[in-house]
Amino acid sequence: MAAVDRASVPQAVDLLTFGESMVSLRSTGPLSAGGSLGMHVAGAESNVAVGVARLGHSVTWVGVVGADPHGEYILRQLRAEGIGLRHRTDAARNTGVMFLEQRTADVTRAFYYRAGSAGSTLGREDLDRALTAGARILHLTGITAALSPDARKAVEYAAERAAADGMEVSLDVNYRSKLWSREEARAVLAPLARHASIVIASDDELGLVAAEVGAGPARTWDADAGADAETAMAAELLGRGVREVVVKRGAAGAGVHTADGRWEAPAVPVTSIDTVGAGDAFTAGYLSALLDGADVAGRLQRGVLAGAFAVSTAGDWEGLPGRAELALLGSTPGGTTQR
Repeated sequence: MAAVDRASVPQAVDLLTFGESMVSLRSTGPLSAGGSLGMHVAGAESNVAVGVARLGHSVTWVGVVGADPHGEYILRQLRAEGIGLRHRTDAARNTGVMFLEQRTADVTRAFYYRAGSAGSTLGREDLDRALTAGARILHLTGITAALSPDARKAVEYAAERAAADGMEVSLDVNYRSKLWSREEARAVLAPLARHASIVIASDDELGLVAAEVGAGPARTWDADAGADAETAMAAELLGRGVREVVVKRGAAGAGVHTADGRWEAPAVPVTSIDTVGAGDAFTAGYLSALLDGADVAGRLQRGVLAGAFAVSTAGDWEGLPGRAELALLGSTPGGTTQR
């Protein structure tokens, strides 16, 4: 039976998102060597939900968890962040689990135990009430579409319905090679992009949503061809009705293509500790600034700031800033203590 935290879910919210949240068990070294593990909540959509909520906006997350302590832990953590929950508990399936191995200082590996999980059963019926309540932005990721046929149909349904209802639709490609191939992802995500007003991708993911369509078969662009290929892919997406094509470049910052031109922002220089979740943090900052009415440059700036908080603190979302903390980076000298 679906459960609703009625006290914490506004009738209409700034941001609505849905997907699978898992328990992440993090190591500080090779898993094969044993040792202690830290328990965290992981999930691209819930990472964005936390980031946007911390910046002062109302947020609803929709998902499915198992009737187990892992599911209870996820719900407790999200409630504590002020996120409204519209969740279903599936007594027949387990909550997904992942192990995150810090193999070296520069290499982190994820091992998923989510096949057939409760979260993968998410369907369109789970979304109806939240979509009816309304939101200013619906945020989607390619991860959810990769979980199962039902989850894919839910993403497609939500995108089409939200666009028809006049909501902003944000689509973050978030390609995961352990969930599906690039060809499978392209077949689903390229058509889905036509419902999005904002497409967000890393520079090697744009080719999964952009395609030049001529008289013959669709021709996909090669993201390795450099800046010219990126511009061409962005132009193709803009031509299909996307308003903003946002490109995440990691340590090289980020850029945005619109019909009015192109904007770039360098990354905020910080000491990198943990890069997991940095892209979701950027997205949260970008969408938060959009909700505040900031221009493209302002949205980019808040995005790179939020990303800097993520990489300079441990955890997927634990170090994400509140609104008053945004000024801590970029204006405070490194290595200082505020007194």
